[in-house]
Amino acid sequence: MDVLEEVVASCDKQRFAFNEDHTRIRANQGHSIQVDLEYQPKQPPEFLYHGTVAKFMGAIREKGLLKMNRHHVHLSEERETAIKVGSRRGKPIILTVRSGEMYARGIKFYQSENKVWLTDIVAPEYIEFKS
Repeated sequence: MDVLEEVVASCDKQRFAFNEDHTRIRANQGHSIQVDLEYQPKQPPEFLYHGTVAKFMGAIREKGLLKMNRHHVHLSEERETAIKVGSRRGKPIILTVRSGEMYARGIKFYQSENKVWLTDIVAPEYIEFKS
């Protein structure tokens, strides 16, 4: 139990969480199987950010941000976080998502326990393609 508590407390991305009575541990997002995360819809800030690299830009311009094999599209409230995410695969390109506009049009957003913003898809018309 001490090791699990250390993992939950020390993970810099806060990827894991205990249930209320500490009898179970789970990933905050990024599950490889279907899991009901019990997220409640939440109003996002006006803008959120997504870090990517050049090789994905053609597909993003055409289809937007898709969840692919994930449960949701992951977005960051801070531009610096998006830079770190995009840097994992090369020179980062930071996309600005007009999340406030999406929300106003009825698109649902959620926020994980580790503060990652989640949605099902971000259509190209809500993305600002400048870094």
